[in-house]
Amino acid sequence: MSLATFIEFVVNTLSLGSLYALLSLGLVFVFGIMEMVNFAYGEYITVSAYILYLLGINTSLPWPLVFLLGILGGAAISVISEIVAFRPFRGRSVEALLVTSFAVSLILQYTAQITISPRSKPVPLPGFFNQSVNVAGVVTPIRSLLLIAVTVLLLAGFSLLMKKTVLGIAMRAAAEDFTTARLMGVPANLIISCAFAISGVLAGVVAIFWVGRSGSAEPLMGQAPLLISFIVVVIGGMHSLVGSVVGGFIYAAIANVLTLVLPTSLLSFREAIMFAIVIIFLVLKPAGLFRGSYVEERVG
Repeated sequence: MSLATFIEFVVNTLSLGSLYALLSLGLVFVFGIMEMVNFAYGEYITVSAYILYLLGINTSLPWPLVFLLGILGGAAISVISEIVAFRPFRGRSVEALLVTSFAVSLILQYTAQITISPRSKPVPLPGFFNQSVNVAGVVTPIRSLLLIAVTVLLLAGFSLLMKKTVLGIAMRAAAEDFTTARLMGVPANLIISCAFAISGVLAGVVAIFWVGRSGSAEPLMGQAPLLISFIVVVIGGMHSLVGSVVGGFIYAAIANVLTLVLPTSLLSFREAIMFAIVIIFLVLKPAGLFRGSYVEERVG
């Protein structure tokens, strides 16, 4: 492998791994506290993408403000879904919450199809998203470097939030033992809403870079990132924030390695091979790389 190929591999893995890490973090934040897999998570990404589309074609707002509004939109729809849909069923069975998450997902999908369009819509993005720079002789899209930088900043920010603030400590306590945390005075509704808000923020950030890769928004665009996030948390561990980040980079590395080593005739089977690898991993390490320290309980 030449130096240029190696540098390209590293940059691609870091950028793709950053995207996958943000994806899985948004899923694990809610699961860690509620023990619930939120199947509507992909639609939070879709909502943010459509906000970018609507603001991009109908306003002349500066792009930093458009991106910020898209992220806030993801956080808002996440919190609204928690209050309106999930909170009334919080004391019910796991199955009830799963059905609710499916219902929220379908409602958001059909709402996008009815109110905007069932077809994909091109999302206008700032010019630098499609520009490239030369890194050690390798042409790299600016958005890939920007994604890596944003991920580093977000991970550092969330680390400080969880370790140094009262809210973060309360969320960690709730994730460890929600019942005891509530007995100690931790407000359940606030903590769960904050977890959904963080999940929505991450969905909004992912939407910006997902749209940057595809250039469009469409009602079913959240399904692919949702599936990827499931695979990543299976690798890293459903109960570990660190595991979800590590799993994202591992999954990205596997994808890029297969792209390099597979002959052209087998590249179309790359996803199938990756699923086979994940199945083998599940057999050997069913709890994931990081078990975490959460107890097995669900918020009632």
